[in-house]
Amino acid sequence: MKAKPDLKFNQLWNISFGFFGVQIAFALQQANISGIFSTLGVDLDKIGYFWIVPPLMGMIVQPLVGLFSDKTWNRFGRRLPWLIVGTLIAILVMTFLPNSGNLGLAANAVFFCVVMFMLLDTSINMAMQPFKMMVGDMVNEKQKAKAYSIQSLLCNAGSFVGNIAPFALAAIGIANVAAPGVIPDSVKWSFYIGAGIMVICVLYTFFNVKEYSPQQMMEFREATLVEESALDETATSKKHSKKSVKVFIEVAIVQFFCWIAFTYMWTYTNATIANNVWGTLDAASEGFQNARNWVGIVFAVQSVGSILWAMVLPKFKNIKVGYIISLLIGAAGFAWVPYVHHQYLLFVPYFLIGFAWAAMLAYPFTLVTNAFEGSKRMGTVLGIFNCSICLPQIVAASLSEKLYNIVGGKLVPESNGNMLLLAGILLVVGAVCVFIIEDKKHK
Repeated sequence: MKAKPDLKFNQLWNISFGFFGVQIAFALQQANISGIFSTLGVDLDKIGYFWIVPPLMGMIVQPLVGLFSDKTWNRFGRRLPWLIVGTLIAILVMTFLPNSGNLGLAANAVFFCVVMFMLLDTSINMAMQPFKMMVGDMVNEKQKAKAYSIQSLLCNAGSFVGNIAPFALAAIGIANVAAPGVIPDSVKWSFYIGAGIMVICVLYTFFNVKEYSPQQMMEFREATLVEESALDETATSKKHSKKSVKVFIEVAIVQFFCWIAFTYMWTYTNATIANNVWGTLDAASEGFQNARNWVGIVFAVQSVGSILWAMVLPKFKNIKVGYIISLLIGAAGFAWVPYVHHQYLLFVPYFLIGFAWAAMLAYPFTLVTNAFEGSKRMGTVLGIFNCSICLPQIVAASLSEKLYNIVGGKLVPESNGNMLLLAGILLVVGAVCVFIIEDKKHK
C-alpha cells in the first residue's frame, strides 16, 4: 500500500491550467448576461429570475458528471473525457448566445437567449467539474490547499481576461453600441475569442495530465484507511463517513449565504454602476452600454484581488481563520459599492470583494476533499457538494424581485444598489457560520 505522492508544481499547474480557459467563458457569462437581457428588453426587476437557470442546470449536471465520471475508466482517463465533451458544447453555444438579438427571432429573442444561457451553463459545469475532481483524485491531503489555491489563481486570471474583453475590444474600435435589441459587436467578439482560448487551454490539460489508474486509486484508498485507524476497515469507514458528512453539511451552510451574496452582485452590479456613475437605467443608451463594459473592468479588478489573495491563502496555518477574514473583507467591499459614484473609485471595493471570492474557490473544496480523503466516490461527493453552490443561487434568484422591491427598487429604481448592501450582510453571516465547521486539523 502506498500513499499519494507529492506532486511537483508543474504537475499541480497542469491539472488546473484548463480552468483558465473555462473561467473565461464563465466570466463572460457572469459579467454580460444581465446586460444582454436588458438589451433584449427584459425589465430590471425581472432579470433576477433568469439567474435561476445556471444553478438549476448545475444541480442537475454536476452530480451526474460526478456520478458517471466515477465509473468512467478508459484510455483517455476518468475525468478528462467529460472535460472534452463539456468544452465542445460550450464553444458551439458561445457562438450563438451573443447573436440572440439578430437572428430574426423578434419576440422569441429572449426565449432563445434563455435556452442558450441554459446550454452554456450546462456545458461550463461539465467542463469545470473535472478540474475539481482531479485535484480530489490526484493530490494528497498535504498539498490540497496549495492545489486549490493554484486553481483559484488560474480561475481568477481567466476571469480577468473574460471580464476586460468587451471593454478592450471597444477600446480598439470594435462597435460598443448596436441597434435596439441587438448585442454589440464588442460582446459578440469577446465570446468568439473566449471560445478559442478555452479550446487551447483545455487541450493543454488533456495532453499534459495522466490520471491515476483504478489499481493506483485503490492502493491510495487502502493507505488512507490504515492511516486513519488501526481498527478494522469497516468500522473505520463508518466513522470516517459520519465525520465527513458532518463537515460537508457545515461547509454547505457557509456556502448558502456566500453564494446568495455573489448572485446579487452578478445580477445588480450593471444597474447599480449605470445609475450611480452614468446616471441612466435606459438599456438602449450609450451610458448603459458603457456601464456594462465597466462591469467587466470592476469584475477584472475583483479577479486581481482574488489572484493576489489566493497567494496569501496557503500561508494561513488555520483554514478557518483565513476563511473568516476573507469573507469579512469581502463584506466590507459589498457594503461600500452603493455609495461610490466615481468609476475608478469602484476599483477599491471590488478589489476587496475579490478576497472573499478567492477563499470561496479554495477553502470549501479543501475542507470537503480532506474530509472525504480515500473515498471511492470523490466525483459523486463533489458533484453533490456543488448543489451547495447551486441551491443558494436558485433561492437568491427566486427571492430577487421581492427583495428588490423591499429595498425600494420598484418604487425608486435608483436604490437597486441596496441589493449589494444586502449581499455584504449575507457574507458576514457566512463568516460567522465558519465557526461551526469541524475541520479535523483546525477545530
